[in-house]
Amino acid sequence: MKKALFIDRDGTLVIEPPVDYQLDSLEKLEFYPGVFRWLGEIVRKTDFEIVMVSNQDGLGTDSFPEEDFLAPQNAMLKAFENEGIKFDDILIDKTFPQDNAPTRKPRTGLLEKKYMSGQYDLANSYVIGDRITDVELAKNIGAKAIWINHENKKGLKEIASKIDELKGFIAIETTDWKDIYLHLAAGERKYSVQRNTKETEISIDIDLDGTGTSDVKTGLGFFDHMLEQIAKHSGINLKIHVKGDLEIDEHHTIEDTALALGEAFKKALGNKIGIERYGYALPMDDCLCQVSLDFGGRPWIVWEADFKREMIGEMPTEMFFHFFKSFSDTAQANLNIKAEGENEHHKIEGIFKALARAIKMAIRRDSEHLVLPSTEGTL
Repeated sequence: MKKALFIDRDGTLVIEPPVDYQLDSLEKLEFYPGVFRWLGEIVRKTDFEIVMVSNQDGLGTDSFPEEDFLAPQNAMLKAFENEGIKFDDILIDKTFPQDNAPTRKPRTGLLEKKYMSGQYDLANSYVIGDRITDVELAKNIGAKAIWINHENKKGLKEIASKIDELKGFIAIETTDWKDIYLHLAAGERKYSVQRNTKETEISIDIDLDGTGTSDVKTGLGFFDHMLEQIAKHSGINLKIHVKGDLEIDEHHTIEDTALALGEAFKKALGNKIGIERYGYALPMDDCLCQVSLDFGGRPWIVWEADFKREMIGEMPTEMFFHFFKSFSDTAQANLNIKAEGENEHHKIEGIFKALARAIKMAIRRDSEHLVLPSTEGTL
């Protein structure tokens, strides 16, 4: 089935005029940064049809004569064609917001006849735009949204859904067309793991292209603190909720969390196209911690870190190696970990932070070379 990108115009392809929000002259025509390069890459390297879908308030009325619209519109289309970008369809609604027309975004009237008749794979299509109405349009047609979010409140009065109801339809939020290209060409890098055994119930949500946010609840305060370091210093979003048999001991909670976390990384990395693959040494006060990482598909661990204390917080030091070994096994990653120093707390925290920085390096995608980083052809 065919897939489509339903792309807003003002604020997405071109800069929306800041005073009257009306692109009605050539003097006001300014293209969104990076749109030629990265939309061009999307056209060349993906199989999406590209469809412009735009609300143009009062087009054809005295307040917005059609000839004022056509001059910058035609110049814009010509500029895109000169860069090898030709829209497969252009859909314009001419009504005002107060008209509540069925054709005005976020309503679906413009799309129903051609795009909602069963010929398009809408679940794997996207709406790209800078207003929350574009996100609701994605919801209304069963697609996903790429929200160019400048944190303004444009369109809030025109949506029927609550903001929280729309969050699940947002694939990514960004202000950079390069991010949009990477997402569409290399794929989404999110994954959820639910791992239940007689000893533990574990839920993990991971987004490798996040902002470093975390929500960690394992029942072990120091362990939570270490896992939060992974999110913060790698830039991934990480949610880990664990119910473990802590009335017995900490072993199952720590081991099973590591196994589930490794699985989440493996699945979220997907085809690994374009990743750097390798990644880090990190000093922390008196300690030097080195974590070398390879997401190459072959689990192995070298561990050179000694701890004299039996516990740090509620976490047995004997479980440190066990955590990283379990993570290596399910992530199918090669880990080489070395740490030296006197302060035991600093030593293990430095290891977790170094792992996070190694992850940050290894998962970074090279937009110039979306190829598999292997001479063998597989990872």
